[in-house]
Amino acid sequence: MSTPVRRGAARREQLFDTLEELLLAEGFAHFTLDDLAARLHCSKRTLYALAGSKEQLVRAAVVHFFRGATERVEAALAAQSDPRRRVGTYLGAVATELAPASPRFVEDVAAFPPAAEVYARNTRAAARRVQQLVDEGVEAGVFRDVHTGFVADVVTSVMVRIQQRQVAAATGLDDAEAYARLAELLLHGLGVP
Repeated sequence: MSTPVRRGAARREQLFDTLEELLLAEGFAHFTLDDLAARLHCSKRTLYALAGSKEQLVRAAVVHFFRGATERVEAALAAQSDPRRRVGTYLGAVATELAPASPRFVEDVAAFPPAAEVYARNTRAAARRVQQLVDEGVEAGVFRDVHTGFVADVVTSVMVRIQQRQVAAATGLDDAEAYARLAELLLHGLGVP
């Protein structure tokens, strides 16, 4: 039998899932709390139970998005044991997770410091993860013996440029496409001749 606490947690998760889908598709800067309550078919009081303000709600939704994305990316990575393919799998999974993010969402995140900080923190964590994967590939002999710190620095720089919309401005690639191209570049550049 379901308890009120479990039902409440399930409802909260459902609201965040629906909010995440809405914000990814349409961005958030133009929404008021009244707009969000109407679109989520709930009261403003329900939204205030999730967060104390629109800004806190948006930040919590962005955290929710990245938490779920990280879990799914790591699950995809866990299913791949080949060190050479793990880098591509990881960056491909990141691209897949970012694919639903509309340009408006990404622009709104970049313009809203609390959300931009969440994106930046996740970008740094992803770059550290890529360095670990490159280290594994070098140790396994499937990648050339490269300076993995330098590779990580390059990857971090590209990821930050993606996050800050500089890659989109320079190339026209959206975030998901940019991560896919980064994976290609790394895999071809690291391969043992």
